[in-house]
Amino acid sequence: MPTKSQKPFYNDSSELILRDYLAIERTKLANERTFLSYIRASLYMLMAGLGLTEIEFFKHLEFAGYIAFAVSFGFLIVGIYRFFQVKRRLKMK
Repeated sequence: MPTKSQKPFYNDSSELILRDYLAIERTKLANERTFLSYIRASLYMLMAGLGLTEIEFFKHLEFAGYIAFAVSFGFLIVGIYRFFQVKRRLKMK
């Protein structure tokens, strides 16, 4: 409990003030932006994997292409999981 000289970081009433509402909206937009970044990274890794597996010059690095495919899939799964996790937490508040 904050003392009388300290202001709490939250509003004690159940209604959101404008500042709180805008902070939640910024957080939602940041969550969407982060999700799009995960998708972008996933697509970059997918393209790297395709490049390493399909180009004859890089046949000695073909295993790295398959690793890039796995990392691409991992980025996508983590991005989806984190997006819905943060979205669910924001709905609870």
